[in-house]
Amino acid sequence: MPRREWNKPALRRLYRSERQRCFQQQHNLHIQIRHQVEREIHCRHHSGSLQGFVGLYWPLQGEADLRPLRDVFQHKLGLSTALPAADGDGSLQYHPWNDAPLAPDGCGIAAPLDQPALSPEQLALLLVPALAVDQHGMRLGYGGGYYDRLRCQTTWKQRLALVVVPEACVSPEPLPVNDWDQPFDGWITETGCQLRRERSSGC
Repeated sequence: MPRREWNKPALRRLYRSERQRCFQQQHNLHIQIRHQVEREIHCRHHSGSLQGFVGLYWPLQGEADLRPLRDVFQHKLGLSTALPAADGDGSLQYHPWNDAPLAPDGCGIAAPLDQPALSPEQLALLLVPALAVDQHGMRLGYGGGYYDRLRCQTTWKQRLALVVVPEACVSPEPLPVNDWDQPFDGWITETGCQLRRERSSGC
């Protein structure tokens, strides 16, 4: 059966397994992906197109670990970073990530909750984990809809947002979408950064 005929739960199982296989078989995959993320941020920063916080994420098991880039961005490029915090009810906000202690957010993920929430205009770029992404930038997440709700808001949709996954998790076929699903601007893998093909969808 073609993957385009699979439903989201089946695809989540498939790509979760595929992602796990990639990291198990390629022991330096985290480093390769971080290198490509750093390269993309470096290029955008020096072209003058990157002004504001870089939104990172605290990785769950199986996700590419970008945490070492916080110090790289700060010390090499003078860029500040932020982490998302979920409330457990579908809303997501970004907070500055400095040396203050982190605490579990509404989903139990480490976040700088004692820092003030940032406005969309304060973010230059968002780096977002996923199980998979297709050629149109449609992201397959875990089903909570946090990033889709965020990007349904016009001011957040204007922020450049890139999905971070292994190359094997870039689907050659369109992923199934719901009316509320929002396309991302592109993705970064161990092979580099790719911007999406145009496809109208979402709010």
